[in-house]
Amino acid sequence: MKIEKNKVVTLEFEMYNGEGQLLDSSADGPIEYLHGGYDNILPKVEKALEGKNIGEEADVLMEPSEAFGEYDEELIEQEEITSFPENLEIGMFFEAENQETGHIELFRVTGIVDNLVTCDYNHEFAGNTIRFKAKVLEVREAQKVEIEHGHVHSHGHHH
Repeated sequence: MKIEKNKVVTLEFEMYNGEGQLLDSSADGPIEYLHGGYDNILPKVEKALEGKNIGEEADVLMEPSEAFGEYDEELIEQEEITSFPENLEIGMFFEAENQETGHIELFRVTGIVDNLVTCDYNHEFAGNTIRFKAKVLEVREAQKVEIEHGHVHSHGHHH
């Protein structure tokens, strides 16, 4: 079965930055996504996987704008340390509601000085050229509910 719209694809992958450093991988287990423009995987990777069969591989090189975006200094904010738990450490991730849009946004703590915490709302891989290498392990028909919801339903999935 080849990869096309409304197929669930299982991949093993490795993702590197422009210097060849491993940023992420499927070492803890393969990933699954719903193919066909549902924004479940980077668009350039999805395009490279289109038409592939089980056992085939893709190797995609992406500029920051095609991957996780350019690094934006305006997405750095300072917050009072009193807003955070006592066990706060650099590198921790938190969620915050954007007061203008109401959307939940992820940020990473990148600094703690005196009573101020530096919060970086950039994706952790923003500004990086990305090389994504993947091998197709499985392709299956998506269930109707997966197509309706626009993503794969794994065991334990709830809305």
